[in-house]
Amino acid sequence: MGISKADIFSREDNLLARFAKALGHPARIAILRLLAQRQACICGDIVEEIPLAQSTISQHLKELKTAGLIKGEIEGAKVCYCIDEEAWEVAKAALGTFLDSNTGCGANCC
Repeated sequence: MGISKADIFSREDNLLARFAKALGHPARIAILRLLAQRQACICGDIVEEIPLAQSTISQHLKELKTAGLIKGEIEGAKVCYCIDEEAWEVAKAALGTFLDSNTGCGANCC
């Protein structure tokens, strides 16, 4: 197994890459949009809103949770998820800073 090179990059770059990876699938974007629109925890009805198998939704929820963008609780057979507001703000700032760093190259662009 290869050695991870993540430690040669800055904390900010690793954080941005983690968020970007989580946002890199349209199903995850759809899940985040749904959670953001509801502005509340969703318990078990994500499959009714997004036409994917329960196992697929679960995999995407796991990725979003690993990235820290959502939080969830398991109460018996019931699982509830919502946006992690603190992480959401960190992601907004990190992505915004990164995207704002390109000031354009004007006439010097190829």
